[in-house]
Amino acid sequence: MAVPKSKLLLVASIFILGALASQAMARYTPDEASMRLRHEQWMARYGRVYGSSREKEVRYQIFKDNAALVDSFNAGGNKPYKLGTNQFADLTNEEFKTTRCRFKGHMCSPQEGSFRYENVSAVPTTMDWRKKGAVTPIKDQGQCGSCWAFSAVGAMEGITQLSTGKLISLSEQELVDCDTKGDDQGCGGGLMDDAFKFIIQNKGLTTETNYPYTAADGSCSASKEGNPAATIKGYEDVPANNEVALMKAVASQPISVAIDAGDSSFQLYESGIFTGECGTELDHGVTAVGYGESDGMKYWLIKNSWGAQWGEEGYIRMQRDVSAKEGLCGIAMQASYPTA
Repeated sequence: MAVPKSKLLLVASIFILGALASQAMARYTPDEASMRLRHEQWMARYGRVYGSSREKEVRYQIFKDNAALVDSFNAGGNKPYKLGTNQFADLTNEEFKTTRCRFKGHMCSPQEGSFRYENVSAVPTTMDWRKKGAVTPIKDQGQCGSCWAFSAVGAMEGITQLSTGKLISLSEQELVDCDTKGDDQGCGGGLMDDAFKFIIQNKGLTTETNYPYTAADGSCSASKEGNPAATIKGYEDVPANNEVALMKAVASQPISVAIDAGDSSFQLYESGIFTGECGTELDHGVTAVGYGESDGMKYWLIKNSWGAQWGEEGYIRMQRDVSAKEGLCGIAMQASYPTA
C-alpha cells in the first residue's frame, strides 16, 4: 500500500526538526544540552510559547535556576514532600508572588463574634469534604490576584452543599467585578471576610456558568449579578492561633484560610506533606477541605486555585499540629467561614 504524501511530509519534518535540535544541542556541554532539552520538553507539556528568542533565553535561565533548586531539594531525600518543575518553573519567585499571592492579610481585622463550633467535643480523626460531595473541581485563578475570591467561594460552595444538598459552582468573577467598594479590589487582592460581607449584602452569588471567570478585572454586570444561585446568612471567624479550633471548624465545613505561600518551595510544590520554608506573612487565600494523617504525620488538606497541574492535582497537604501556635505558614491565624 502506498504511503500518503502528507504522512511522508510529516515524518520528514519530524526528522529535520530532530536533526536541527541535535545540531543546536551539540553547541553545549552535555549538562547544558540536557537542561535545554528539558526546557523544550517542559514547554511542550505546558504549551508555553515565547514571543521572541530573547524572551525564550531569559525564561530558560530562570527555568534552569528553578530546575537546579528542584533537583537539589529532591536529592536531599530528607523531606516528606517533593518539588517539581511545574507550570511556574519559568517564573522568578517575585513574578510568581505578584500574580498569584494577593491576599491582603495586613488589612484584616481582629477575630470577632461567636464561634459556633467552640463546644464540639469529638471530631473525626480524618475528614475529606471531597468525598462528601461538598467540593467543586479545582479552578485556576490565572495571572490575577483573586485568590481571596476563590477561597471565599470554595467555603461558600461547601456550606451551600451541606445546607441544600446541591453542589453548585459559584462565580468568583462576580466578586472580582462587583465587590470593589472596599478593600477587595479584584485582581489587586482582597479579603475573604469582606467577600462574605459583600455576598450577604448582595443577597447571594450567581453561578460560574452565568458569570464565568475571565482572570481579569471587568465591569460589574448588573443583570448577571442580579441572579443569585446561593445565599449565606453570615460569617464567623475561627479563634486565632488555635489549630484545635481550626480542626473543629474543618470537621464541620470547608473553611477559608490564609497562608504564607510566597516561598519557592510552595511555588514548585509537587507532592507529599508540605513542611516547607514559610513564615507568617499571609499573602494567599485557600480553602481547607479536610485533614488526616500519613506515616505518623498529621496534615491539612488544602484546595488551591492554581489549576489541577499544580501540586497533588491542585491540592496541597500541609503539616498540621506544629509547635508554632500560628500553624504552618500561618494557617491558623485568620480562618473564617460562611454560615447558612
